[in-house]
Amino acid sequence: MGSSSLGQCLDEAFGSQGGKTALTFYREGRPESEVTYEALGREARGMASHLLERGVRRGDRVILFCPKSLAFVFTHLALQYIGAVSVPLNPGFKKSEMAYFLDDAKPALVVCSPDNAAHIQAIDPRYPVLTLDTDKPYRELGVFGSDAGGDLPADADSGDPALIIYTSGTTGKPKGAVLTQRNLVHDARNIVRFWAITEADVLCHALPLFHVHGLCFALHTAFVAGAHTLLLDRFDPKTVLDLLVNREKHPVCTVFMAVPSMYAKLLEALGDRCPDCSHMRLWTSGSAPLLTRDFHRIQKAFGKEPVEREGMSETGMNFSNPLDGVRKPGSVGVPLPELEVRVVDLESLRDVPRGETGEFWLRGPGITPGYWKKPEETAKTFCEGWFRTGDLGRVDEDGYYFLTDRIKHMIISGGENISPKEIEAVINGMEGVAESSVVGLADERWGEVVAAAVVPLPGAEVTEASVRAVCREHLHDWKCPKRVIFLDALPKNTMGKVLKDEVRAAFGP
Repeated sequence: MGSSSLGQCLDEAFGSQGGKTALTFYREGRPESEVTYEALGREARGMASHLLERGVRRGDRVILFCPKSLAFVFTHLALQYIGAVSVPLNPGFKKSEMAYFLDDAKPALVVCSPDNAAHIQAIDPRYPVLTLDTDKPYRELGVFGSDAGGDLPADADSGDPALIIYTSGTTGKPKGAVLTQRNLVHDARNIVRFWAITEADVLCHALPLFHVHGLCFALHTAFVAGAHTLLLDRFDPKTVLDLLVNREKHPVCTVFMAVPSMYAKLLEALGDRCPDCSHMRLWTSGSAPLLTRDFHRIQKAFGKEPVEREGMSETGMNFSNPLDGVRKPGSVGVPLPELEVRVVDLESLRDVPRGETGEFWLRGPGITPGYWKKPEETAKTFCEGWFRTGDLGRVDEDGYYFLTDRIKHMIISGGENISPKEIEAVINGMEGVAESSVVGLADERWGEVVAAAVVPLPGAEVTEASVRAVCREHLHDWKCPKRVIFLDALPKNTMGKVLKDEVRAAFGP
């Protein structure tokens, strides 16, 4: 258990699990390929050999700009064997967006689908491109299968960069959070221990692979534990429910990791049904807040309370409700082992008393050393060795942490600091409201005024007057929305986080 690189860590699992199935890949709801742990290591090393032939070397950045697939997985693992840096990107990015990432990452190679290869060549034909048609089974691609064995470079050092995850860029351009080999190994092993994931588990994997949630928290963790992963090419509610419920047809799932918007779609597909999911031992939710109402709906529908957790691209997983013990709705839980946490006053930079709100500061072996090529941003983010998360929250008398808002989302109106989440909680509690998002709109007199975008439940009659009335009943006047609009759905990214800039734009000039 002393391995310092992800490649070493994975080799331990590949060697111990041998012929056991590591991955079953599902395309459009049907199983297409099965890969054993032994084959997983062989295919990844074969791809590593191919990448070396293409000129990729230790420390090089390689962009993965292709759909979720076995080819993606093998290529990502191959980069860990070489000691190169994996840079996964959303395959839906447009040409204009990719121009920024190419210029920022300066990749030695771009691995992409045929459609995306045309984007890259149009931006700058000098970038080397490896085209993988992921619509085909990986065995037909012709770049896997030759085990390079001892021809691969020496194992990467624990401090070497292993992964760059670009933040969503809700303010300014996206920043590339650098995660080292040590960061990835610590994160995977920490989750395995905290959630007691073992080789007996079967994970239903419906998350994208270009975020830490799907790539690190789910896939790395499953591999390190020696679990069996059912890798879906995309999230489809009917397919996921079939995998989770139909034990006669599929391997018996035990673990499901998702974001709140995925649970909402599963619950919608279920309707009033409550299937027998007694075989499922762990339902996790993260990457966005889970409404208390949905916590209880999940418990009722699936027969078990979800485990809410929190993590960041820059830090790995930080908090989780306990596997055994009280799970508090609305709380991200307790700190994972080896993580130090402070709750700090924004002005004095001193720790606040328990129960009061401050910024979460973190220190531990999972924390990024910084942002790629952004020393000023890195310097702003750290203070005396502590990582400043930008999250506001509090810790209760039992040691459970609650996120209350993001600093950058705070509304300042007439000199008063207003938390959008406090207002959203009131609106979301209204009968007939599915969810809401509160933002600040520029105002000459007040600086900003409170505005609420509300999504009603189908068929519900929710009016601007009723929203304002409920807010006036529960909030100070200066916190009540001055403008209310109604949307069919809130704009969100792939991980279910509300895009506040797009919400703000919905109010018009």
